[in-house]
Amino acid sequence: MFESPLFFRNGLQQRRNSWQDGVYGTNCPIPPRKNFTYVLQVKDQIGTYFYFPSLALHKAAGGYGSVKISSRPRIPVPFPPPAGDYAILAGDWFKRNQRQLKYFLDTGHNLPFPDGLLINGRGWNGYTFTVDQGKTYRFRISNVGLTTSINFRIQGHTMKLVEVEGSHTLQNTYSSLDIHLGQSYSVLVTANQPAKDYYIVVSSRFTSKVLTTTAVLHYSNSFTKVFGPPPGGPTTEIALSLNQARSIRWNLTASGPRPNPQGSYHYGMIKPSRTIVLANSAPYINGKLRYAVNGVSYVSPDTPLKLADYFKIGGVFSVGSIPDRPSGGNGGYLATSVMHADYRSFAEIVFQNWEDTVQSWHIDGYSFFVVGMDGGQWTPASRTGYNLRDTVARCTTQVYPKSWTAIYIPLDNVGMWNIRSENWARQYLGQQFYLRVYTPSTSWRDEYPIPRNALLCGRASGHHTRPL
Repeated sequence: MFESPLFFRNGLQQRRNSWQDGVYGTNCPIPPRKNFTYVLQVKDQIGTYFYFPSLALHKAAGGYGSVKISSRPRIPVPFPPPAGDYAILAGDWFKRNQRQLKYFLDTGHNLPFPDGLLINGRGWNGYTFTVDQGKTYRFRISNVGLTTSINFRIQGHTMKLVEVEGSHTLQNTYSSLDIHLGQSYSVLVTANQPAKDYYIVVSSRFTSKVLTTTAVLHYSNSFTKVFGPPPGGPTTEIALSLNQARSIRWNLTASGPRPNPQGSYHYGMIKPSRTIVLANSAPYINGKLRYAVNGVSYVSPDTPLKLADYFKIGGVFSVGSIPDRPSGGNGGYLATSVMHADYRSFAEIVFQNWEDTVQSWHIDGYSFFVVGMDGGQWTPASRTGYNLRDTVARCTTQVYPKSWTAIYIPLDNVGMWNIRSENWARQYLGQQFYLRVYTPSTSWRDEYPIPRNALLCGRASGHHTRPL
């Protein structure tokens, strides 16, 4: 049986071009045995990202890979060129295939506990990274899993954090790093230990049963294999993870994708014109488990939202079908939820989590500033604790149990953009919606035209893209 996929690039902003975003709200699935060419420009971006199939539970079957965007020539990078550049794609793994996992969700149940963890698609000691003694290497680590936060560490070595999802960071040193669903980190590791092999360890975070897997860091002059148990790491401690998250800061003097320093953009001096509060929940609707945002559980229409908007096809979605603050009730309802936002406005978004599990939120098309996170209920008084100077800009952020996370986001990218849980079971069962960043202008300076090769499906079938 062949299925129609879509491919999404996690963190690529697709400036002025949500046509190429690779999610069902913007694109029709690629028909079986056919191909499709995404045309995109990684404008004003550097850093570490990844791609994956975004429809249904296809992600459980693999199909993901790393995306590395280098700085342009002559733009300074705040560390010497490493001797090597390695990608690590780590995440949870299920013995059941993606159709079986989808059946769990379709019948109103959550996914079972994962059966294990993988590093670059392999299990225990299934992957080896070779290094030369005395040299420094860059490791780009992404959590590509479905449901589980992870902790990453290298036996006997420390890691210098240098980049997070396109932001150069203060170069703090860590013995281990928590990496939540959908997040990417870039670290420098110096091979300065005695010549032998060392464990690279990935273990689950905030799970009652701790899952662990390993790869091997092999010194090229080593004759000693790894032996014994791998080093342990943090398990369910939240305070440790929260403090680590707060320690990740922007390098204000480093250049980003442009020559000017990252800190020349003073996000903390801009007053938000709007505050949006988004609360996740797990209601039962029509007798089945669903997940919701502000009480609304998203259902996909028969036509991608972007196409319906462009061709002015009525009855597909309604702008304003999701409130910008939670109502406070415990129930929920199904809707194709779309929220309006004005182009070039500056918003404050608060993610409020009253559940007992860590949430991971992603916003397509944007990089945002994580200005604050803490336990309990967010209130306007919480703003006194915001970091308005050097917090990191990224595209995916965690929200700890019974806690909140606040972000500042400049809405400078016209389009139809998905805001979703990176827990793929929650996303599939409705914890997502679309933000329609709108301008009445039809200028190509604000948004690119519909691609000539755009696939048309649903009620958009029979329409035409454009001749040129």
